[in-house]
Amino acid sequence: MVRKFKKKVVFCIEQCYNAILIKVLTKILNLLTILVLETKKDPGIMKKSLFLAAIAATTLALTGCETMKCPWSSYDNEDFYCKDKTMKPEVINEAYYSVMRDFNYPIYPILRTPNFWFSDFGQGDLANLGMGGIFWMNVKGTYPKKCLLPEGKKFAGTMYGYLGHEIYLLPNQTLPEHRHLAGPEGCGAKMESWLVRYGTVMLYSETKTAGAKLIKDLPADQRPWGFGEPWFKSKYYTIVKSGENGKLECPEGWHGMKAFDQGAIVTEFATYHNHVMFSKPGMTFANSKMPEKKDKK
Repeated sequence: MVRKFKKKVVFCIEQCYNAILIKVLTKILNLLTILVLETKKDPGIMKKSLFLAAIAATTLALTGCETMKCPWSSYDNEDFYCKDKTMKPEVINEAYYSVMRDFNYPIYPILRTPNFWFSDFGQGDLANLGMGGIFWMNVKGTYPKKCLLPEGKKFAGTMYGYLGHEIYLLPNQTLPEHRHLAGPEGCGAKMESWLVRYGTVMLYSETKTAGAKLIKDLPADQRPWGFGEPWFKSKYYTIVKSGENGKLECPEGWHGMKAFDQGAIVTEFATYHNHVMFSKPGMTFANSKMPEKKDKK
């Protein structure tokens, strides 16, 4: 019921002309979602949450609406982390589901299982740096002799590998600068390309490609997380919109991705995923400290 209510209010917000009002109201709606998740057993707080949403809906009705695209849901780190810096998995999942719903992207049952994951790369700054994702498949092996036609038999025993991956980015979230190295199991450096399904992203890298522009010429608040630090390697960026493709030009080259105000959903097509290295010293493909689940008594 709460989700349907939120969806109806967001629909009205998308039509509203007052950007400042929209930002305040979307924040109220996000707060409502968080309160519902964390206080399911407290009817008193639930009533207060619904009261806030009612105020938001009433305000929209009084202000009137015109057709205009509005800023989408935004979150702050205070939404994602407890006072002791542990993460709030339910709230974080809901943030990514909110982006999916905004884009009318199907939330498959598998996306509500541990196969769907998120990471802040151990930096404690998920609102600005991180990603959600699912590996639809990540397969490697050798070509068998059977089932190969004469021209294909020369590949028997050689390695192959492929990856199907979905990347989910919150509004203005950066996927950190990294690169993929060849591995000892026989797979070469990962080569990849991206189809932006929803939203718009900035692809950044150390390699200058056709149409690429300098990151340093961007306003500071639009640059990728980490730009300007001694360890950051990338200098160039390109903008890729929904329905467009981008690709990694240089094997083992430093690269990353950043979403804009809407967030983004990107499908990645690649060779076998292996050996990730981050440019920031000490960064890992992991989360900040997660709260331990307590046994129910």
